[in-house]
Amino acid sequence: MRPVSVDVRSIAADIYRRACRVSFEEPGFCVLNVGHEIDSVAFRQLMVDLKREMAAIHESTTGKTLAYRSAARFDQQETTRPHLDGGPDESLLMLGYEPSEIDSELEISDYAKCAFDLGISPKAFMAEYNPMFKPGYDMLRPYTTSIPCFSKTDYQIVCINNSCSAYSESQSAWQGVLHTATILTPDETSSRVINSTMIASVPAGTADKIDAEELSDFVSTSVVSR
Repeated sequence: MRPVSVDVRSIAADIYRRACRVSFEEPGFCVLNVGHEIDSVAFRQLMVDLKREMAAIHESTTGKTLAYRSAARFDQQETTRPHLDGGPDESLLMLGYEPSEIDSELEISDYAKCAFDLGISPKAFMAEYNPMFKPGYDMLRPYTTSIPCFSKTDYQIVCINNSCSAYSESQSAWQGVLHTATILTPDETSSRVINSTMIASVPAGTADKIDAEELSDFVSTSVVSR
């Protein structure tokens, strides 16, 4: 089941503009509320469709394409500190959150802008001011946005620029943000399902790291890892 009103191409363009930024005029993330009139399989297929449209935009804009690095489903009930998921220098997380009774909060920290303001690279910031520890965490607070629209009842897609590339006016590169999950009411008898995909900016013609069968299984499986 999937809402008939979803305009995949238009939504993909909005996500790409907001999340796949090369400067600091856009936030580096985007939240899409898909509502509740959709089922899990159709929701995951929508994620795949959005990635395909975003790849077409990336190809026409940069001459590169977007390729999957991974796709998995898991029950995430652990609080985190601000972090990147390990990936290439230019990468994007497309996370599909399913409805859950578990209370949680999501924050985005613009560490690339903080690093730019300090006159250092994002990688240098993470090395010198690791936000896993309080001094670095506190330094990021003015650059941190809480996502107030996060819903317990709707399907939502959160796209997060997961990059660590340095800002350059002459050579455009994606500018990343960190993400933090706070689980307020963990419950082993319930679940908080995230359909997680990592997508990389790669040279045109580069194949996905997962094959068509694995991607089809990601869309259709009922298995959720813990």
